[in-house]
Amino acid sequence: MKPPGEEESLRLGTLLLNTLARERRLWRAPVLKNGCIQGSDISPHQYHEVIVWLREMSSILHFSSETFALGVCVLNSLLATVKTRLKYLKCMAITSLILAAKINEEDEVIASVKDLLEQSRCKFSTAEILRMERVILNKLHWDLYMATPMDFIHIFHGLLMSRRPRLMLSSSQKRPCLQASLWTRQLQHCMACHQLWHFKGSILALAIITLELERLTPDWFSVFTDLLRKAQMESTEFICCKEMVDEYLTGLELSLHTNAVYILDASSMLAFRGHDTREEDGEGNRRRRAQTGDQDMDDFYDGFWCFYDEDASEKTANHRLQDTQEQIWPCPPLRPSSRQ
Repeated sequence: MKPPGEEESLRLGTLLLNTLARERRLWRAPVLKNGCIQGSDISPHQYHEVIVWLREMSSILHFSSETFALGVCVLNSLLATVKTRLKYLKCMAITSLILAAKINEEDEVIASVKDLLEQSRCKFSTAEILRMERVILNKLHWDLYMATPMDFIHIFHGLLMSRRPRLMLSSSQKRPCLQASLWTRQLQHCMACHQLWHFKGSILALAIITLELERLTPDWFSVFTDLLRKAQMESTEFICCKEMVDEYLTGLELSLHTNAVYILDASSMLAFRGHDTREEDGEGNRRRRAQTGDQDMDDFYDGFWCFYDEDASEKTANHRLQDTQEQIWPCPPLRPSSRQ
């Protein structure tokens, strides 16, 4: 890919200024008070679990990373605006994602609300989602055109290509290579961290990129200061964000073994092929006989558990997931390649 020229650099500079203006106008973040999000009974751990679940839903529905980021921003703005309860959190989250998809996704990707709920296997009705859509739109004044951290990842990436094209060369040419996919993955994890709530998306995106620049080039400081100046950020707030992101990502070990290669361990294949299939077949037959009689009754009661037990859907899903995992054939033995 040919690096963008001076004209493209100017266009990206203008786009950055416009995106920063949108961020200043619409950015909101939840506030913690007494161990919960202010105005709710939602703990940081429960919020983290919902964001992880929302990322899974986004993947199942084949939405882009931009849609996921916008969905989280919409959810955060809503949590910062209204008082709510934990039992509504998942409905708010999936509805925020659906609204983000209606803004970002192509018509071929986005389906009807009913079809989306069927694909994601959510337990909400179409009426509940549509009602929540109206609540979100009214509370946020129908203005969901928010600047997300992913927007800044793309803009900073383009600016680096225009100003420092050598950073974009492949590793086969013995040049450092910026990994936008790694930034995206790290960003998605950071968006679920409550310690990073109070940092705007532009600061969070630049912190992630700067950590990678430090690893890739000794000239990282001049590159960083140029981006910091363009983004009009306070250096003190940025440094605080960068340190917290570094600590968080180090704990997750996201930057380790990103290009790990695994090979088939042929020495263990004999034991793998000698798996006791008779025992599995016997157990499988017993399970099928037991499930045949109980399946209709379980399906009958599942619909009623949803009304009386808030944890019923989660328990049912976990039970089915366990049954599915027990039926999966084990993976052949693999071991990490010793080649660097």
